[in-house]
Amino acid sequence: MISSPTTAPTTTGRVLHWAARYDLLVWLLTHGRHRAFRKRLVNLARLVAGESTLDVGCGTGSLAIAAKRQVGAGGSVFGIDASPAMIARATAKAARAGVEVSFKTAVAEALPFPDAQFDVVLSTLMLHHLPRKVRQQCAREIRRVLKPHGRVLVVDFAHAQAKSGLLAHFHRHGHVDPREIIALLDEAGFRCIESGPVGISSLQFVLAERQSDR
Repeated sequence: MISSPTTAPTTTGRVLHWAARYDLLVWLLTHGRHRAFRKRLVNLARLVAGESTLDVGCGTGSLAIAAKRQVGAGGSVFGIDASPAMIARATAKAARAGVEVSFKTAVAEALPFPDAQFDVVLSTLMLHHLPRKVRQQCAREIRRVLKPHGRVLVVDFAHAQAKSGLLAHFHRHGHVDPREIIALLDEAGFRCIESGPVGISSLQFVLAERQSDR
């Protein structure tokens, strides 16, 4: 597994460094159904054995670990996050689970991978942290690292969350209109395959396929 540098890379997007609280935040968001939530995302991405997968904005690595279990020994999973603290926690978590996932500190708008490396890219609860220009750069980078007809799964809030209560104590989420996600991906060279509610909170998903070069 790839260890992270101690210095966070430069980005204009919002970076969450409180790794110790992140898993609690997900637990609160999913009302304790975090395992079912990750299984739902893996299914929405249509991951199958042997696929190469990248989790952009992987946080503490739980989804990347679930993805690795889905793609099996013949598949590979990488995770990137702009926070060294998140990457350190993700690396330790994968080691404890005995799951081989490669984690690296990097930003979504400059992915440190060659062209056409991955079958699937995951981006969950991350897009709303990025300014519009960076979202566009991120979408283009995701397309670049995907193989022809590769898939991207984007999951985010359709409405602002946590205005009050315990969840708000940890983090007040922004949101991205699902129509904006579809338009963003279309502009970057994707075709929407499926979209709709995840089934938790106001989370919506968009599954899209990389189009051939124009």
